[in-house]
Amino acid sequence: MESTTTRRSFYSAAIAGLGGLITAALAVPAAAYLLVRPKSQKQSDFVPAADLTQLTVGKPEEVVFRRTRVDGWRVLNEKSTAWVLRKDDQNVVAFAPQCTHLGCAYHWDEKENNFLCPCHTSTFSIDGKVLSGPAPRPLDRYVTRIDQGKILIGSEIQKA
Repeated sequence: MESTTTRRSFYSAAIAGLGGLITAALAVPAAAYLLVRPKSQKQSDFVPAADLTQLTVGKPEEVVFRRTRVDGWRVLNEKSTAWVLRKDDQNVVAFAPQCTHLGCAYHWDEKENNFLCPCHTSTFSIDGKVLSGPAPRPLDRYVTRIDQGKILIGSEIQKA
């Protein structure tokens, strides 16, 4: 038996082989993108936000701090804010800066001694509880720690 390869069968095999190579060249990066997790950089859960001695006991103050956040393959360094209330030398509370109704930024109303959301006039007490308005729950809080006189704010938000 004689095996003869025709020009037509050779070209068919070559085209099928090239198609397989192109498919593999496209499939390997796509599979790696979908299946391999990105290298996550070890991020601290807590970031320094303020010096404890700079805050007055019983008076909420807006604190601006920087936080690093990993979003997939991107590492973002963002400016964040929190309303921090120093209760005493060992206890602080940090409220997330958004109203729990529709996410508007609220502020501390010194005259009325409460937090006021200007969007729909929700008011919150100094401890974050709803006093009036459409807000469905108290203000959300950050997990906090005090370490060597520094207030550390965690990345987790505790919903009330």
